[in-house]
Amino acid sequence: MNHTFSETDLILNPDGSVYHLSLRPKDISDKIIVVGDPGRVHRVSRHFDSIEFEMNKREFITHTGKYKNKRLTVISSGMGTDNVEILMQELDALVNIDLIHREPKPRKKKLIIIRIGTSGTIRDEIKVGSHLSSEYAIGMDPLIHFYDYKHKGKERRIAERFQEEIGLPYQPYCFKGSTGLFEKFKDCTIQGNTVTCPGFYAPQGRQLRTSIRFFDIIKKMQYFHAEDVWLTNLEMETAGYYALGKILGHEVLSLNAIMANRVKNKFSKNPNKVMDELIKKVLERI
Repeated sequence: MNHTFSETDLILNPDGSVYHLSLRPKDISDKIIVVGDPGRVHRVSRHFDSIEFEMNKREFITHTGKYKNKRLTVISSGMGTDNVEILMQELDALVNIDLIHREPKPRKKKLIIIRIGTSGTIRDEIKVGSHLSSEYAIGMDPLIHFYDYKHKGKERRIAERFQEEIGLPYQPYCFKGSTGLFEKFKDCTIQGNTVTCPGFYAPQGRQLRTSIRFFDIIKKMQYFHAEDVWLTNLEMETAGYYALGKILGHEVLSLNAIMANRVKNKFSKNPNKVMDELIKKVLERI
């Protein structure tokens, strides 16, 4: 007998849509582009041939439409893995839970989810304006500790080594993205491994008016490697997507527009152009 989800575990709006996203199953495609900035949703959907559905709810803005006969959804998450968790859980609920009877569906559906985000590289050889695909992502936030998941193999070894080398007082987590999606973008992106940070300033080694604890974190990350994994860039969402993609059974890849080089202290002179070029690559290959 299926487990029934309570009204406080699975919260639905009066129209039957999921609580935060305000979406119903018919409103999304099984191919989803996610962006952090709500303003970036239109930068993606303006390339669509037609738009059939729009929803604005908090930082979660959704457009669903057609691009060259492909039905696609683009949705914003806002910043950070806390928002990513809400987004991933509610997208999964839309396709894998019977929302009327509040029960898991007997057959699970796999979503294809590609994140298009901005990032800063920690390698001097990676140029500002590049596009990078993340093979592995290390999460410095505590998200995974609230899920019943045990690391093993290479992912566990990377996470343990990272904690030791950086000197974190807690265990980070590490997940690999979708191998199939990674292969699709191998010929048009730099391949790398991403660190997901629980903030933009101190967790990424930026110091303004306050003292920071890990003042040499960028240098330590530059020299870090575990087996064949070297770190390439920092951002705030990828590891959350990879973790929940693995746990929920979806195909997820994070693509990063490199807007800054943290070693050379350089920032893109034309960030919109860099982002638009990445958006076009994703639309053609998703």
